[in-house]
Amino acid sequence: MFYFLIASYLLGSISSAIIICKILGLPDPRTQGSKNPGATNVLRIGGKKVAAFVLLFDGLKGALPVILATYFFAVNIFELTIILLCAFLGHIFPIFYGFKGGKGVATYLGGLIGLSFFLGLAFAIIWLTVAKIVKISSIAALTATLLSPIYFYFITSDLKGTLVIFLMSLFICFTHRANIKRIMSGDEDIVRS
Repeated sequence: MFYFLIASYLLGSISSAIIICKILGLPDPRTQGSKNPGATNVLRIGGKKVAAFVLLFDGLKGALPVILATYFFAVNIFELTIILLCAFLGHIFPIFYGFKGGKGVATYLGGLIGLSFFLGLAFAIIWLTVAKIVKISSIAALTATLLSPIYFYFITSDLKGTLVIFLMSLFICFTHRANIKRIMSGDEDIVRS
């Protein structure tokens, strides 16, 4: 299992935003816009289709390790959240890119879907609903993230797993600290991430 955790971290460390932009001849997302290698910043650089691919592959980085562990190992929900945590930390602190990665929302969402379709669905519904109402992507992502430990516990009844989910939600708040400052000052917009 230890090697699987390492493999999950290494998978998470692969930046789909950087790789896809390089393949398509687009600027490195770390040098443009918010300088964040994530789907929202890629949306500015390459448009909706390219951003959708980044979102998909970032989500797969969270989902794939969880799904494979479920299939190949006799693991419980707590152990699956630890596997997700490794992939998630790989995305945020990638060994291949000087430990400077994305903000983790798409990888987190992918992992929730891997854990339970209903967890992913709850996250997506909250995210999309809030985004439609407030028109600010970071507020939508933060709201869905901060509520996730609550619905995770109601769906799984697993306290230890809930604590790991809570830890990841705190990490996402940390990665969005600049967004939170802009929200507080009224300077945040719909495409900034």
